[in-house]
Amino acid sequence: MRSPRDVLYMSIITSFFIYLLYSRWNVSTSIIQPDVPNKGPHGKHAFRQRLIAVGDLHGDISNTKKVLQMTKLINAKSDWTGGQDILVQTGDIVDRGANALDIYKLMSKLRSQSTDHGGKVISILGNHEFMNAIGDWRYVTEDDIRVFGGTKRRQEALAKDGWLGAEWLANYSITASVPLSPFPRSPKLSFTHGSLRPSYEDLLPYPSKINEIGKSLLEKALTPPLAPPFPPYPYSGLPEGHTYEEAELYSEGGPLWWRGLAEREDENEVCQWADDLKNRLGVRRIIGGHTPNFEQIVSRCNGSIIIIDTGISSAYGGVLSAMEIIYTLTPLKDKNNNGHDRQEPFLIRSPASSDPDSANVQIREKGDMEGTEQEISTEKGLKGRYIEREEVHAIYERRSTLIAVEERELML
Repeated sequence: MRSPRDVLYMSIITSFFIYLLYSRWNVSTSIIQPDVPNKGPHGKHAFRQRLIAVGDLHGDISNTKKVLQMTKLINAKSDWTGGQDILVQTGDIVDRGANALDIYKLMSKLRSQSTDHGGKVISILGNHEFMNAIGDWRYVTEDDIRVFGGTKRRQEALAKDGWLGAEWLANYSITASVPLSPFPRSPKLSFTHGSLRPSYEDLLPYPSKINEIGKSLLEKALTPPLAPPFPPYPYSGLPEGHTYEEAELYSEGGPLWWRGLAEREDENEVCQWADDLKNRLGVRRIIGGHTPNFEQIVSRCNGSIIIIDTGISSAYGGVLSAMEIIYTLTPLKDKNNNGHDRQEPFLIRSPASSDPDSANVQIREKGDMEGTEQEISTEKGLKGRYIEREEVHAIYERRSTLIAVEERELML
């Protein structure tokens, strides 16, 4: 039988081990918390922007929500939780699956909610949106037609005065140039569903020319009476009265269909195309979907080209994924006359802040599809020397991988 002293010793030792286990558990759980938002390798950030880009979704509302939840853009109720984050979706929401309408409605809701929090949703049209607009319904499922309420109701929704057609014309574009900050010399990213071909005749001025042609073609296609759906009716082709430029946009070599940046095997040639496009378009990276890799996001030419279609829809059975970019500006420290560190002054706060001295930073669009270079205005901003850092990640359900990191010093 144990003595009272032995029992006391055992109680003390047991309590000590419980304390150690509890402390270790607390430390480990704090380590894995994502996103320390305001500090990086160079110190406290003066500015931080997070951008998430998601590829083809093809009618799968369940996997769409999973991707948006795993990137912390929505909660379990599908409400926006991304704050000032930017979400870019690169088209092909429709076809192959049953719930495209639910995804479009979700994107519309998030567009409104994100704006209320200083964030943004940017939507790109894919080749499958245009296929549906011109009556090419080869990949439309019977379940999708039932969700719309039948063929007639679906055509009414697609018309330019229907809910979905009006949504496409007002809030979707063929391509977009997205800056990562509101400050001078901010890097911009190009988003398109397919690949931008360097020899495409209407590449410039970018992005307005492509979007002007795309809106014109889309409006013609969505003007009633819409083309009867193929099948069962014969394929009607592009709408009557389309122009040469509109036909080129929808052609195999146009930005909706071309796959060259994804499929061309000669890496040197692709990287030459990338350099040419970056210089002419004034962008740092060229990002698209359309060509799926069912295992991972594809980066080429040191992250100059990123293809983000991983077959998210259960119709393909690929991996759930998103591209994440974290862009930060961190003030540099200079030495004063006494040899001590002097930090450059800066002031920036949330655009939604009620502080009257806060920096007024706003992202605004030029209106409709033609306004596809995202304008950013700032009344107050940063001044001084900063380290600009851009981290590009591929996010999956249980892991993330680093695609690229770029840093440079700049003066604002």
